[in-house]
Amino acid sequence: MNYRHAYHAGNFADVAKHIALVAILEYLKRKEKGFVVIDTHAGRGMYDLLGAEATKTSEALAGIEKIRHLQEPLPEGLATYLDLVRAAGASKYPGSPLIAARLLRPQDRLVAIEKHPEEAAALSKELAPAPRAQVLIADGYSRLLTLLPPYERRGVILVDPPFEAADEFQVLAGTVIAALRKFATGVYMVWYPIKSAARAASFCGELLSAGATSLLRLEISREEPGQGMRAAGLLVINPPFGFSEQMVSIGDKLKQPLAARLGIQWLAGGP
Repeated sequence: MNYRHAYHAGNFADVAKHIALVAILEYLKRKEKGFVVIDTHAGRGMYDLLGAEATKTSEALAGIEKIRHLQEPLPEGLATYLDLVRAAGASKYPGSPLIAARLLRPQDRLVAIEKHPEEAAALSKELAPAPRAQVLIADGYSRLLTLLPPYERRGVILVDPPFEAADEFQVLAGTVIAALRKFATGVYMVWYPIKSAARAASFCGELLSAGATSLLRLEISREEPGQGMRAAGLLVINPPFGFSEQMVSIGDKLKQPLAARLGIQWLAGGP
């Protein structure tokens, strides 16, 4: 399966991942001090859900289109996320760098890394109105390590690779472990597809063995039969206080419309 963003924009896994990003950014904004968001595999920023890639899989139909019109009352985080998606337009879906850029304050900044020049050019155009956003054309894994630790000493690192390489899990684990050694207090969001429960568990175990003292695993799985990705995970290292409880509430709200279960498990630390 090709996990490149355009084919899966707005699917059930995107929904969970981006709501989690919104919740974390909103928490960090409670303090006046600025922070950085580093997105290692940023993509093009905005996705056309009527475009060739999205319609080839039609995954948004079982994702964002199932919840786009949910009405209040909504849990904190979910409401903000839906406001951002609706503002993008009826057939559009904002990727993580645009979601982040639209939540940042003047004292915060975004570094979006994308190795494909055409995707990076599209992203630069989308982020042009955001003066504190920077687009780098580079390999996200190697460039991340040159950016740590950030001078703000506060930040969110989103690592959301396309999983096109056979050794992606190994490279991903090695990069996150190296990043933690340079910036141990950052909030890390690490996305991965689940094709093999054993491989996903092994990956989580690698990060746990590396010494992560606060590690939360979110796994969303589709309950309805169908083709395509069935489950995906998000490891959150150093999640903010109250984040797990917030995601439980959001998962309960999403379970019926998405026909998907959001599992939440502390691997280290916890309340």
